[in-house]
Amino acid sequence: MTAELESHLSICRDVLDLVTHESEALRQPGEFSGEGFASRRAELLPRLGESLAGLRRVREAWQRIELGARSRQAGIESLLRDNQNLIMKIIVLDRENEQALLRRGLLPPGHLPTSQSQRPHMVAAQYLRNLPA
Repeated sequence: MTAELESHLSICRDVLDLVTHESEALRQPGEFSGEGFASRRAELLPRLGESLAGLRRVREAWQRIELGARSRQAGIESLLRDNQNLIMKIIVLDRENEQALLRRGLLPPGHLPTSQSQRPHMVAAQYLRNLPA
């Protein structure tokens, strides 16, 4: 479990690095070229897909463990929390990037997420529903 969670955390850090660099580029005046960012996203996507499959297996295994045994696994709980926190940062920064792209006229309005997903408390509620008991 630890290896899967650390691997996913590493991929999430790569994604955060990407959206952070994209955010910095969007803040700069002048022309914005998203081609480099699109190719990096395309490279990360297969890795992220594989990691998510592993994360699902970890979640299933974690839920099968008794509550008392889970409480003794502080390292796993910490890695789960770190992954969730990093994912939240990525989501927030990516939404800001989408809005910056829209303001520049580089993102068609049809590609924006629905208004339901624009409500931050919905994301938090989703995490709460999926937290291990």
